[in-house]
Order: sequence, then C-alpha cells, then structure tokens
Amino acid sequence: MAFTREAFHRAAIETPSHEDVTAMRELLAETLESEGIDPDTDSEGNVLARRGSGETELVLNTHIDTVPPHIPYERDGDIVRGRGACDAKGPLAAFLDAFLTADIADGRLTLAITSNEETTQIGGAHLGETLSADGYIVGEPTGLDVCHAARGQFEGEVTIRGESGHASDPTNGTNAIRAAAPILQALESYDQRGGPGAHDLLGPPTLTPSVIEGGEAINQIPAECTIRFDRRTVPPETVESFFTDLESHLAEWLSDAYELDVGLVRPEMPAPEAFETDPGESLVEALLDASGGGLRPFGAATEASYFDGPVVVFGPGVLADEHGPVAHADREYVDGGELKAAATAVRETIERFLG
Repeated sequence: MAFTREAFHRAAIETPSHEDVTAMRELLAETLESEGIDPDTDSEGNVLARRGSGETELVLNTHIDTVPPHIPYERDGDIVRGRGACDAKGPLAAFLDAFLTADIADGRLTLAITSNEETTQIGGAHLGETLSADGYIVGEPTGLDVCHAARGQFEGEVTIRGESGHASDPTNGTNAIRAAAPILQALESYDQRGGPGAHDLLGPPTLTPSVIEGGEAINQIPAECTIRFDRRTVPPETVESFFTDLESHLAEWLSDAYELDVGLVRPEMPAPEAFETDPGESLVEALLDASGGGLRPFGAATEASYFDGPVVVFGPGVLADEHGPVAHADREYVDGGELKAAATAVRETIERFLG
C-alpha cells in the first residue's frame, strides 16, 4: 500500500512506544522500504534515511518515543487524539511525507529519527556528533510557528557532606541537613550574582530546587544531604561553565566543616544546552515563507541543541492550548489540517533549500 500521511499517523499512534520503541522503529523502517528507501539503524538506535546527493545537506529530525501511558488512537473530524498525536508522531508523519515527496534538484536530504528524546537523549547527542549538515529542522509541536531558539535544561545536584553522630549531642557531628538552609539561599541568589543574565529573546535563566534527601535515622546526625535542581539556561551558558561557577558560589555559603560536590544528576548522559539561530539564516526565512507561521522561541528543551549549524524547531500541534496541557497530557491531540500544512511547508522548504 502506498504511503499516506493520515494512514501512517494512525498506525504510529496505534503502535505503543512509551516503554519499548522496537515496534515503532520497525513500522518506520518498513514504511520507508515500501517507498523504495533503504534505511539504516545506527549504534544508538537512530533510524537514518537519505535521498539525493551533493554538497548541501538538510536534516529532518524528530523522535519515535513517547511518554507513558499509551493512549489509543481516536479521530473526531479533523481532530486526532492519542499518545504521540502531536509529540512527536504528528511531526514525524509530516516530515516523512515531505521527505518522500520533495523534488530534490541538488543536494542531500537526511531523515534522522531518534528513539530516546523523552528520556536520555543519547540518540540526539550521537547525531550531533556524527552529522554535519547545512541546516536542521527538528520536529516538535509548535503550532506551525518557526522556533529559532530555546532554553537548555540541566538536571543537577548538590551533595553536602558533614559527619554523623548521635543526635543526643548535636556537637558530636556535623549536620549536613542544617547546611541545606544556606545552600538553598545560595541557589536563590546565584543568578543575581552570576550566570549569563537575561537573554534578549529567551529571558532570564531559572534555577529551581526540586528534590531534597538526607538522613538515615531520626536519632542520628545526618552526614549527607542532597539537593537536586532544574536549571533552564540561556546562551552563552554551557554545562561546564555553569557547574564550575555554581560550585564556587555555593562554597562561599558553607564553613570549612562541610564538603560540597556539585554536578549533573546523570553525568554520563547528555544535557541539552540553549541554542539560538539567527533569524536571517536562509533556512529560517524559507520555512517562515512556506509555513506562514510566526517566529519565536520554543517553550521546552529539545534535541535541537545538539546540532552544530542553523537549526529550527517546527511542527503541527501545540504544547498547550487555552484549556491546559496538550503534549504529554491525557488529552493529547493534533489537527489533521495542521499535519497537512506542516508537510507542505517542510516540502517547500526542502525544495527551496536543495533546489
């Protein structure tokens, strides 16, 4: 059966990919093969397919994994509901349509689909290391707006170490939980004394303590306390510069009786940094002309931050509407008209970029 955007979108939603993406990866590969495209799967489970040849390369990237729980496909007129309807099987269906149908005159078009964007983002980071293209379009629900910037996200932790002892005499130990109070104050003051400051487009960074753990027994002075936090960053801050500066700042708030460690919660995993693409880039202008959408930042961290080159985030659907959350919510949906419009806009951008 020949590819249709609507049929693939339905099949994708009906294929659960919140715990295991194997079946969804197979659906994508089989669809490409049925259209005469021979896809590859790289060492990190990314599906890659290519058309055309030449020096100029454009990459279409989105992901096949979803958050739990799975929500079945449902259609009501033009409105399609289900898990992944907009995040990100909607953009995937639109990108796949454009990839298969665009008229490529000169250049190479690469479809690069990751399988762990919602969790580790190892696939996206690997693509950033192995692909070198002239432009990237990353599929996420933007309401057909062209998003040329986004804040990054670091998941960090502060570990305070003291010395345990019997709680009957607090002077026999160094209470790590007591030190949490000045550290929390220090986290609140960090962006007033350091950090990158407010960005013209993305606004100020944020630093939000979100988890605190410490102690083993009520009658024991706690020797360790850990505070975990969410950092939403803006250019030019990097992972390395942030954690180096933050550790120096926090150390000023503690006495020499304590030891302090600051770093990523999962240092072995990639951390998406903020990105910004010049609105004057030809890719941005081409997609703006084709889509008729607005130009703005994206509201969440994405795999776009891993790509070295002009990158935009674009796709059908929205993260939230006037009634509340849409993506990741129980009411996740997308308008079929936006799926078609997104496919058309990406196709026209491809043909302008590679024409």
